[in-house]
Amino acid sequence: MTEQANPDSAAATVLVVDDDDTSRYILASWLRRDGHRVAEAADGAQGLALLAAATGPDRPELAVVDVNLPDMSGFQVCESIKADPLTAHLPVIHVSATAIEVNDRAQGLYRGADAYLTEPIAPTEFLATVTAALRYARARRRAERLAGRIAVLNQVTLDVYGARDGRSFAALAAAGAATLMSAPAAVLALDLDGREVRAATGGPGDGPRRFGGAAAVLGVLAEGSAPQEGTGTWTAVLSAERWTGLTGCEVFEGAGEVAVILARTSPGRPPVALAVPARALGGGDRDLFAQLARTCALALEAQRSLREEQGLALALQRTFLPSRLPSAPGVDLTVRYVPAGAGTEAGGDFYEVVETPGGLLLAIGDVVGHSLAAVVVMGELRQALRAYAIEGHEPHVVLDRLDAFLAQFHPGVTVTACLVLVEPGRRSVLVADAGHVPPVLRDPDGASRHLTGHGVVLGLGSAHAPAVRHPVPPGATLLMFTDGLVEGPGEHLDPGLEALRRRITEGPSEPGPLCDRLLDLFAEGRRDDIALLAARLD
Repeated sequence: MTEQANPDSAAATVLVVDDDDTSRYILASWLRRDGHRVAEAADGAQGLALLAAATGPDRPELAVVDVNLPDMSGFQVCESIKADPLTAHLPVIHVSATAIEVNDRAQGLYRGADAYLTEPIAPTEFLATVTAALRYARARRRAERLAGRIAVLNQVTLDVYGARDGRSFAALAAAGAATLMSAPAAVLALDLDGREVRAATGGPGDGPRRFGGAAAVLGVLAEGSAPQEGTGTWTAVLSAERWTGLTGCEVFEGAGEVAVILARTSPGRPPVALAVPARALGGGDRDLFAQLARTCALALEAQRSLREEQGLALALQRTFLPSRLPSAPGVDLTVRYVPAGAGTEAGGDFYEVVETPGGLLLAIGDVVGHSLAAVVVMGELRQALRAYAIEGHEPHVVLDRLDAFLAQFHPGVTVTACLVLVEPGRRSVLVADAGHVPPVLRDPDGASRHLTGHGVVLGLGSAHAPAVRHPVPPGATLLMFTDGLVEGPGEHLDPGLEALRRRITEGPSEPGPLCDRLLDLFAEGRRDDIALLAARLD
């Protein structure tokens, strides 16, 4: 047997289709002496049947087909092989003692053959052609397989980055590892709250399974394999029995050894551990699996960074919002502020109540966008609002000043706002609006209406119309709010506003219970900040 210098040239199962017994015997003998396994067929139909029935290691990797066969031509056999998705990758070598003209060879190659040899054939030329065809076919299959696995890795990356929490992260990572490695897989990690999350799957398409085992399993696996500091990937190999005893996870029973890859992308952070049967890490698969482990660690780190930024933004929100509300004769104030849900960046919703020379100014607004920058703009804008209000400007003038403030210090940022001035001794209020959702006034008898009259949002450099005066009977309740209370992604604002108005009519009359009732009805599941300011005007 000739020594193979390249694994792509290793021995294979070869199908030889030739109706001439002598020719078939000679070709098969050459192949066997070179270490190959041979399946023989005397005509085209028999050869195609052998291909269809063969499975596993007995499936031929290459076909040597005579051009002149009793039932069909070798060209037709080749076309049938290439037309079947299960055998399309199979290289075909035509041999012939009679179809030896240039047109014959060209026709064979045009109709799908990978090589064409004419008799007499030297053994060395024949075997070299077989080796070259196998080498090319195997390299092509390996490249196609790698491309497919990279596509799987990309999809798994999207999945784990989109995980809602630690439990869903572990389930998605385990399913992705099983699909990528075509094997059972398990994942252990710490979620954002430091709790250990685990998931396993018996293979591609199998649902996630939780498993128990000893506490702090991740630390035990990391000990001796992954240093406490530093980044990178480390591999630990355990017997399947040791793995099962340590983790209580039984998906690797009978696997022999289990390979665990631990990945850390930020110093001092807990690693992420992915496990598969050690036999699944053949060839370049170890590098691909290590890349998946790094991807999972990066996804968790991104979630941690996002939570830290959200925590900072929420802390800033709390410092920028009023710590207390002023008291004014005849006005009973209630406020509610609900930050956006987990996984959502903080927004710039704000409220303010300022005692001014002209009366009590109620303000509510929303910086367009969700980010730490929006929170900072909100804080600056609220301070500017207080400064302009205590100077005694009319509400629409305050809006003009705020517009100029944005143009000077935050060009490109837009803000919606609504100001309501409650003048002492007057049975009316002045409303100045800058593109904000209109407030709702509930009369003592329960009837409610929107105080409409939209103006232009702040930040566009447009002048604002004077405030509109609305009559207010004693005992009426005014509600000002941001759009997070009535509008969700993909929803229209008008139906939400009308539903809110009806609920205000049906709700309790006291500001505090009314606000709580509205939040119970509308706030659940919202992914935007909600500010709600209610004033009972007596």
